[in-house]
Amino acid sequence: MNKTELIDAMAADAGITKAAAKKALESFLGNVEGSLKKGDRVSLVGFGSWSVSKRNAREGRNPSTGKTIKIAAKNVVKFKAGSDLANSVN
Repeated sequence: MNKTELIDAMAADAGITKAAAKKALESFLGNVEGSLKKGDRVSLVGFGSWSVSKRNAREGRNPSTGKTIKIAAKNVVKFKAGSDLANSVN
């Protein structure tokens, strides 16, 4: 399912226009992104939670040349599925 299909499904399920569903989805995504940028954790009970984790700088190897390269430190987003979501998939 892509973003357009999700918007269509949301509009049909909620009985709202596609424009309203798109606005709601974009608001949700923007708020999740904003919270993660601040370093906060976002939890939806039963669905899952998003958090930010810091990945330290490290050395790696270029697979084509074998040379050692430096990989910069960065923040990464992690998602952990909630029990309800995990159970519904299995």
